[in-house]
Amino acid sequence: MKSEKFPPMAIVLAVALSVTAIDLAHGQVGRSEGLVNPDMASEKELLALPHMNAALVKEMIARRPFLRMAELHGFLSDKLKKEQLAELYVKLFVQINLNNASDEEILLIPGAGNRMLREFKEYRPYKNLGQFRKEIGKYVNEKEVARLEQYVFVPVNLNTGSDEDILSIPGIGKRMLREFKEYRPYTNIDQFRKEIGKYVDKKEVARLERYVTLH
Repeated sequence: MKSEKFPPMAIVLAVALSVTAIDLAHGQVGRSEGLVNPDMASEKELLALPHMNAALVKEMIARRPFLRMAELHGFLSDKLKKEQLAELYVKLFVQINLNNASDEEILLIPGAGNRMLREFKEYRPYKNLGQFRKEIGKYVNEKEVARLEQYVFVPVNLNTGSDEDILSIPGIGKRMLREFKEYRPYTNIDQFRKEIGKYVDKKEVARLERYVTLH
């Protein structure tokens, strides 16, 4: 009898778990594990979330994009109770800019208290997510760093960002990567709006703009 074609299930599971851990530890802006992006999620994805219903989802889709977490929270806070919001934000979140997020936005991250608020702000300005991993990794383990990283981003420099940096922006594919790079060097953000506005509508330009910088 020939030997098994496939490795034992225990080995398969171990490898899968290892890959997942690596992916989480090195995730970028658009590679969140377990978090739903409210600006890009389908109606079906939103309806599957805790405390969401058809009317709420319909209104959310009509209002998006939410350009800051504060906007989403303001929209939801008069519709859901505090406890419901806390449960929802484990699954749904507008990623916050590490360099300019308000104290209130940082504290909306599930499990983030005043100590983590202080640590998040201490290392501003962040140049990249690698710096975030290094600095926050002084206080929590790798698994917790990976969890927190799902909720944040560092803006990509339009003129110097690598292909990997640009592709980390949620919703960016190879076509938009090419368009982003075609108009380098950008002299101001209005140029970005004008050029990228040739390919997507104003709402999508506004959504993309929050992930980029010229500084």
